[in-house]
Amino acid sequence: MDILLTYDIADTEGSGAARLREVARLCEKYGERVQLSVFECRLSPTRFAQMMGEVQDAIDGQRDSVIVYRFAGEIGDARLRFGRTGGRELGDPWVV
Repeated sequence: MDILLTYDIADTEGSGAARLREVARLCEKYGERVQLSVFECRLSPTRFAQMMGEVQDAIDGQRDSVIVYRFAGEIGDARLRFGRTGGRELGDPWVV
């Protein structure tokens, strides 16, 4: 399934900075960053559940916000992009 995940961490100092780094690290493990706090991910249902559990554990549920959008088809079919583009498209192979 293709998802778009966006997050807002309440503060960027102290414990908020640590949560911000942790959520970013988790999201980078599962998908492609398309904006500072926005990630496109292509996940199996199992990986989706795993990611959601890890993100929920990393945030402060009283102060932080995470929004996940699930797409019925591929995210690229629903995306319109203007201006500067990112380096890769979701699902493109990595060449190392």
